[in-house]
Amino acid sequence: MPEDAWAELADAFVDGAYATVKGRVRTHVLHRQLLDHLPPPPAAVLDVGGGAGHQSLPLARLGYEVTIVDSSPEMLARAAARVAAEPAEVRRGVRLVEGPGERADVLTAGRRFAAVLCHGVLMYLDDPRPMVAAVCRCVAPGGVVSIMALNARTLAVRPALEGRWADALAAFDAGSEVGVLGAPTRGDTVDGLTELLRANAVHAEAWYGVWLFSDWSTLPDDTDAAAVAEVELRAAAQDPYRALSRVFHLVGRLGP
Repeated sequence: MPEDAWAELADAFVDGAYATVKGRVRTHVLHRQLLDHLPPPPAAVLDVGGGAGHQSLPLARLGYEVTIVDSSPEMLARAAARVAAEPAEVRRGVRLVEGPGERADVLTAGRRFAAVLCHGVLMYLDDPRPMVAAVCRCVAPGGVVSIMALNARTLAVRPALEGRWADALAAFDAGSEVGVLGAPTRGDTVDGLTELLRANAVHAEAWYGVWLFSDWSTLPDDTDAAAVAEVELRAAAQDPYRALSRVFHLVGRLGP
């Protein structure tokens, strides 16, 4: 295993997945959902496993004070390059910290944040509990915890739509899959992560779907991403659509 496991995937992740219509839609949908729960800027936001800052840099542009913690030097280098291209007032509001997310509280010297994000991280961990506990240790009383995770209950959809029927049949009883980047990814459930949050004194206040129609489709580069995002936002907030999403967004709050 290389010292920086994400170094070989950085191009595919940053310049590939996030640059696609689907990637832009996911970022926009999460951003819009998150804003309904965040206090106004310049509140302090910690992005654990924040990679190249695709989710937290838009918050910095709104005036939030952002700290990104990531274990990958390569991903943080991509974040630094993206931050460097921003105006000075945005650059001043972003801090990058290298280290494992499970030690985020230590790496940030025990600081408590108004909001802590952990998006697209748990799916790459065998056991989500240490990361969830660390995220919850970093949030201030009354603050927001935002988690985006792979939906364990829809793992059969992608192989079925691709005509991989044996894989689809097996996926009904599986808890993981090989993701679109070729890396193993593990699924979670809303109920399961709600319980983990509750064990850390964080109570769920809302959950949403994120990707439904756009994830199961091949979208040309000239697709109107804004139009797709509006459909996804409607689907993400209501049953039965949200439960069918490929990933879900769970928002909790630490009691005062």
